[in-house]
Amino acid sequence: MKTTKSLFLIGAVSIAAVSLTGCTSDLEAGGDTDGKVESVALMVQDLSNPFFASMNNGVKAAAEELGATYTAQDGRQDLAAQNDQIDAFIQQGLDVLLLNAVDSEGIGPAVDRAIDAGITVVAVDVGAKGAQATVTTDNVQAGEISCQALVDDIGGAGNILIVDGTPITSIQDRMEGCQNVLDENPDVKVVATQNGDNGREKALTLTTDMLTAHPDVVGIFGVNDPTALGAVLAAQQAGKTDIAVTGVDGSPEAVAEMGKDDSQFIATAAQDPYLLGTTGLEMAVKLRKGETLDDDLVLVPSSIVTREKLDEYDGWK
Repeated sequence: MKTTKSLFLIGAVSIAAVSLTGCTSDLEAGGDTDGKVESVALMVQDLSNPFFASMNNGVKAAAEELGATYTAQDGRQDLAAQNDQIDAFIQQGLDVLLLNAVDSEGIGPAVDRAIDAGITVVAVDVGAKGAQATVTTDNVQAGEISCQALVDDIGGAGNILIVDGTPITSIQDRMEGCQNVLDENPDVKVVATQNGDNGREKALTLTTDMLTAHPDVVGIFGVNDPTALGAVLAAQQAGKTDIAVTGVDGSPEAVAEMGKDDSQFIATAAQDPYLLGTTGLEMAVKLRKGETLDDDLVLVPSSIVTREKLDEYDGWK
């Protein structure tokens, strides 16, 4: 397989999204590498996050189109939990696993066990060590366009905060993209960075502490929308109504917040979780059949969504 990165989209499955059903006991025997896909599973970091709910909708619809049984597992931001889930899938003889890892490196041994057992493993949204293929948003680009929107809004100068996230490739790539922009704008100073858990509550706490230590901040970059929303709330509670905040995702919650007349959430770099899921399954089916992928790393482009252009944004499925 080739390893060159590619910016292209694989067509989404054209079928209405349906709600989550099924459980691990529904999985049929698989993993025999005969090319058939009779059972599909999606493992994500946090099913309560609307991003992963949309991804689940896409994968489930695509699995039903294949006639395969389907289940989704919530990793609960816990590497040990995902290890246990993969071991259970091995025992059940799963055919295809779409994996959204809570720890891109730490999940490696479990991925190896799954592949050795005959499961086809494709990483979705974030990289996973040992996965046979990966589809993700171009997160470097997403970090760049989100941070560029922030830099533009604050006039290319001033102190900012960054609320970072967990040790997964998507977050690391967004941070790289943001740094690319900051390198070109030396008058923008990062006065504090804290690692959150990609969630709103932790971001609220961290941002509140950083704002207390650095009251002259004019902007905040959050590595995803829940983090950015937590930062917005922290700024509001601190009475810092002139701070601009940007994120990454294009989530319904971010769109709702940005639609408020007085919102400090000025922009988000949009992703398409539904398409990520369906593309991941399409890649896995090809691998299962023994076909060679044109690229084993697919990068789906991101686009900036601003308060001024909300009516042009279709949102998530």
